[in-house]
Formats: sequence, C-alpha cells, structure tokens
Amino acid sequence: MAQNLVFTVTDPVGLYATPTTELVNAVKQFHSDVTLKYGTKEVNLKSMMGVLSLGIPTKAVLEIVAEGPDEKQAIEEIKAKINELKISEIE
Repeated sequence: MAQNLVFTVTDPVGLYATPTTELVNAVKQFHSDVTLKYGTKEVNLKSMMGVLSLGIPTKAVLEIVAEGPDEKQAIEEIKAKINELKISEIE
C-alpha cells in the first residue's frame, strides 16, 4: 500500500535548486517509485529536472507518494530531509 506525505512549502524562496538537489539525492537510494504532485502535475522525485520544471513557489501544497518495497522508509527519510532543509515543518 502506497505511503504519502502532504505538506506546504514554507521556504520564502520556494523549492529551488539547492534543497531540490539534496532531496532528489536522498530519494535515489530507495527502490520504491516516488512521485511529487503539485496541482495537476506529477513528476518523479528522483528527477532533478522534473522537480525544478514545476517551479514550486512558497506556500505551494505538495504531495509525495512512495510505492514499493521500501516506501515507508522512503517517506520517513523524505520527512526528515524536508525538515532538515527547512523546506517545510512536518511533524
């Protein structure tokens, strides 16, 4: 069963290149498919260009969905990385 995470971007610049790079690199270690949804668009979170192509601004509501053998670990790592990079504050 897929795991998901919904959060609002609180970084005043939005989701720009530096945190995107770290987030993408953190996700690449997992075997699960991980997608990022913003509005009606959906991209592979393991794709730097895909994520940056969305032009995600501050206050954007995003959903991350992980599906596969290590989906739970992937979501936990993503949560920790988002908090560490101060993209958003997730409990």
